[in-house]
Amino acid sequence: MAAYLLRRLFQAALILLGVSIITFGLLYVLPADPVRQIAGRSATAEVVENIRRQLGLDQPVWVQYGRYLWGLLHGDMGRSYLQRTEVATLIAARLPATLQLMVGAILAELTIGLTLGVIAALNRGRPLDTGLMVSSFVAVSAPQFVVALLLLYVFAVKLGWFPIGGYGTLDHLVLPSVTLGIMGAGWYSRMMRSSMLDVLRADYIRTARAKGLSRMRVILRHALPNAILPIVAMIGMDIGIFMGGVVVVESVFGWPGIGQLAWQAIQRVDIPIIMGVTITSAVAIVLGNLLADLIAPFIDPRIKLRLN
Repeated sequence: MAAYLLRRLFQAALILLGVSIITFGLLYVLPADPVRQIAGRSATAEVVENIRRQLGLDQPVWVQYGRYLWGLLHGDMGRSYLQRTEVATLIAARLPATLQLMVGAILAELTIGLTLGVIAALNRGRPLDTGLMVSSFVAVSAPQFVVALLLLYVFAVKLGWFPIGGYGTLDHLVLPSVTLGIMGAGWYSRMMRSSMLDVLRADYIRTARAKGLSRMRVILRHALPNAILPIVAMIGMDIGIFMGGVVVVESVFGWPGIGQLAWQAIQRVDIPIIMGVTITSAVAIVLGNLLADLIAPFIDPRIKLRLN
């Protein structure tokens, strides 16, 4: 296990290095000029060049990247061009809201998606199965802003059960989480149905039934633990996606997460913030997948053989 963990950490370091190189390179070749955003349209050429020199943007790209990477290795994500604040501080201020939304969204999509997937698998070929899969397809295809506005209209405006927007209480968290959960639930339900059907056809399930075990015990004790393994990997991916911020949902509900910070930085070509959010999201994806791989052996002991 120790060797496996070290190997995965080394791979994670290479992935993060690659992400930083690609992102930095893409930002460098963009036609937008961050110095112009700082100086303003009426700034003279001399002022623009002075700002460029102060920020070190007049140096070759490999020098700029080397300086950024050296700072990153020492925990320094740089300083925002426009807000004149450390990027790490800006991200840390938005992190609690992002983590709350991530946990809420994952709980929502798992609760809805796994329940519907299991019900559909147990009713394969029946109208209920067809109806649930059609609903899953609609949930996956529906634009997030449409779902968000619909939930706001029904549960906030008409029924008054939840606030229209904002951040700070559990009531504020419900609608954004359900909005993200509905779309994720469509994927999870389809994946869970497919995985569950494969498991239900396995020999050990037939053996368990032949031993006289109840239908509920066969499903809960033997089918679910094996069918849920692909879901664990999907959760690892979702951690990174939600940590990167979901701009549309955060905008509709006024949620002060990392997504809003990234969107504002993109509009202003604030490269240090864009890099900081990208690296944070990449770290979350890597750690999420690593965590999923480490949890999997506890669900299926057979995997331990491949980790040793």
